[in-house]
Amino acid sequence: MHEVGLLKGILATAEREAAGRQVALVRVRVGVVHRVTPEAMAMAFDGLRAGTALADARLEIDEVPIRSLCRTCGAVAEDVDPVLVCPTCGLADMVFAGGDELTLESIAYRDGAPPASATIDRPASSVASA
Repeated sequence: MHEVGLLKGILATAEREAAGRQVALVRVRVGVVHRVTPEAMAMAFDGLRAGTALADARLEIDEVPIRSLCRTCGAVAEDVDPVLVCPTCGLADMVFAGGDELTLESIAYRDGAPPASATIDRPASSVASA
């Protein structure tokens, strides 16, 4: 279950940012290139948060699609897989962006402190702009 590996950095950052405060909510943006399922991500989160400031926190996941842009006509398509042929003009002149994000979007604390945001740097996936 690769979700555990993806979440370790996010949880370490969230706990460091919490600085002893109890976390109520962790919101992450995960690109579809990572091929995670919300259920598997939630199960990994449940297993990793025990004994931390995130012990009672909820996890919210925002999935980010791959954006495919046609260099010929400018059409844009979003999907879980790269669109290789333009749905508008029919040419295979596409470039790709996004879908490989792994971002700790926000943290909400139980004591009502304002949300914090941070980014987890991950290597770009093999789906990249040409």
